Amino acid sequence: MSSQVRLSLLPRARCMFDEPVQVKVAGLRSRQMVTLRARSTDEKGVVFSSSATFRADGSGQIDLERDPSLGGTYTGVEPMGLLWSMRPDALHKRFQRTKSLNAHVVKISVHEEEEGDEEGRMLAEATNERLLIGDGVIRRTVREGNIRGVLFTPPGVGPFPAVLDLYILGGGFSEKRGALLATRGFVVLTVVAYGYDDLPKKMKEIHLDYFAEAIQFLRKQDKGRVGVISISKTGDLALSMASYLQGVEAVVWINGCSANTLLPLYYQKSQILPPLMVDLSKLIPTESEAFNTKKVLNDPLAEENKATLIPVERAEGRLLFVASEDDLNWDSKAYVDMMVERLQRHGKDNFESVCYPGAGHYLEPPYGPYCPSSLHWVIGKVVLLGGEAGSHAAAEVHLWEEIQEFFRTHLSCNLVQIKAKM
Repeated sequence: MSSQVRLSLLPRARCMFDEPVQVKVAGLRSRQMVTLRARSTDEKGVVFSSSATFRADGSGQIDLERDPSLGGTYTGVEPMGLLWSMRPDALHKRFQRTKSLNAHVVKISVHEEEEGDEEGRMLAEATNERLLIGDGVIRRTVREGNIRGVLFTPPGVGPFPAVLDLYILGGGFSEKRGALLATRGFVVLTVVAYGYDDLPKKMKEIHLDYFAEAIQFLRKQDKGRVGVISISKTGDLALSMASYLQGVEAVVWINGCSANTLLPLYYQKSQILPPLMVDLSKLIPTESEAFNTKKVLNDPLAEENKATLIPVERAEGRLLFVASEDDLNWDSKAYVDMMVERLQRHGKDNFESVCYPGAGHYLEPPYGPYCPSSLHWVIGKVVLLGGEAGSHAAAEVHLWEEIQEFFRTHLSCNLVQIKAKM
């Protein structure tokens, strides 16, 4: 490495996962061409990496907030492009960082301009440690009654607005979103319904009673108001909770469906909604070996499927519908339009919606690697998730602030916003 070249991460190299860093390089020759690289390994051992080529200014400096990438995994002025443009070393892998106590560690380095496929000599290196859980946040495993999950409680004196995090229905567990929300001042219970701890390994039906119990558990913890955040399949589950259960004050629905999908829904031992099913003959193969599944789900407005539609007009809480216009998993935007029409027809105005052109299916806390395709848990094949990396990354930044503002507004407990501490 060159002793003159300096790589800086500002304001600090250790930060929260959802915080930007300013990447600056100094000590280069005037107008020198260099390549910046980022590299990280996820929990599954998959290596993600990115690169971008820059020309230093007259004083031998580069600032990613000012200077455009001239080539690499992204181009143009994108201050966090090195992080969101990281790609896996194997096709169709989704970045896995699910355990809140494990930081996302990114190695960023500066290299002399490359010749052919050979990596240029390293001139400087720095490590960005991106935490999922802030100082003072208490993480507690929950195993009470039927509830299985993790409770995150922020530092300070409550009551705090409470959020039930339905990040994934089952078959795995992710603490990332819940831990980050707790760091921002919410008490969060992240739960799954199967495939975790002593829960059933597979599901044939979903029982709302489990989630009613989770809501009651949250209310007892802090006596604050309770909201629900969801994505994909759990979106319709969150809407059903708001429509059939008491105490759901606010729902964030991200790229879900307007009907109950895939599994029958029960409450108090009776089926309340049949499932809207998929038609695998509508899978569209692509050159990437991943399938386009946008039209695979049956039409919920078809006469034979109308019984699967969620009676969202019954919901008394506030609803935030979030749709990615380039979602290829299914047609999220069309489902938002269906729900808005239904709510307006019933004279309801307890909703708002936001749509993101160029964004794909998995909208997550910002600055993680964009995922264009991955294995689908229902279909059992690799599917396209849609979106363009830069537009998707910008949507995640905007949405993350929208989510927090929405919950603070509608779950207000006279909350004073806290600043994450490392």
